[in-house]
Amino acid sequence: MMKPWKFVTLSCASWCWFCTSLAYAFEPSVQKITDTVYAIVGEIDQRSAENQGLNNTTGFIITKAGVVLVGSGATAGSAKMLETAVKQVTAQPIIQVLNIGVQDHHWMGNHYFLAQNIPVSALAKTIENQKQQTNANRLRLSNALGIQPDALKVEYASETFAGEEKTLEIGGVELSLRYLGDAHFPGDAVLWLPKEKIVLTGDLVFNDRMLGILPEISKLKDWQLSFKKLAELTPEQVIPGHGYPSNWATAQKNTGDYLDWLVQNVGKSLEDMEDLGDAVKRLSADQTFSFLQLAEDLHGKNIHQAYLQLESQ
Repeated sequence: MMKPWKFVTLSCASWCWFCTSLAYAFEPSVQKITDTVYAIVGEIDQRSAENQGLNNTTGFIITKAGVVLVGSGATAGSAKMLETAVKQVTAQPIIQVLNIGVQDHHWMGNHYFLAQNIPVSALAKTIENQKQQTNANRLRLSNALGIQPDALKVEYASETFAGEEKTLEIGGVELSLRYLGDAHFPGDAVLWLPKEKIVLTGDLVFNDRMLGILPEISKLKDWQLSFKKLAELTPEQVIPGHGYPSNWATAQKNTGDYLDWLVQNVGKSLEDMEDLGDAVKRLSADQTFSFLQLAEDLHGKNIHQAYLQLESQ
């Protein structure tokens, strides 16, 4: 097992950032799903020093034994935001953290909870990909926060589950960790609550803002297939990886339909032997998904990546 990253000597600027990181200006929104299940909605826009990298959505489950928190934030600052959000709802302590995502803001706050002797658990496939993406995650996050990569402490889950599915029972609540296939990042998983028919999707679902097909990371057709497998669970409520919780129809509209649109329309441009530049220019003008935040910035980039990926298949 790889050893967790340790702090190294910091510059004065980085040290000052670390010391003041808990004095953040951003406060996530807590959204009630049921009496025992809540979403914590981070910034819909990009990561920043103000939101401490918390531009994603996560959630928590109140059980008879205590609170299960899904995701740990990106930094000590955003981990503290999540902890504070839980305390706004219940006096029950956080007794378990589950990692379901590979991108930084889903798990790089692990050290904050591990320091409190709160166990952090994840599927082995998720941890494997977190390790592979650690250096890139630290670089991207540090650029967004305006600090040095070495200022970011990284610790992986303290408990690993083999296989692609693990069912837990905590405080009378059944929780199913599942890897349905790669999504925004390889190794992304979901948490399924079968009794409640609620799914916490991590970055498999984006609501309210446009998803991003990341070069050399996000595989469009894999993501499309993973989304279809998620649909087979027939969830009634969705806590997405970004944006506000919703019913399944909204998740389908914001994520599933867009993935299908990319595959179908970019695939057709390749069948017609349309040049990459012409395809991006023509398809970028399509306003079908312009209602999603960040569409102006991401739509053309997604078409470009989709073209390159589908062309190589």
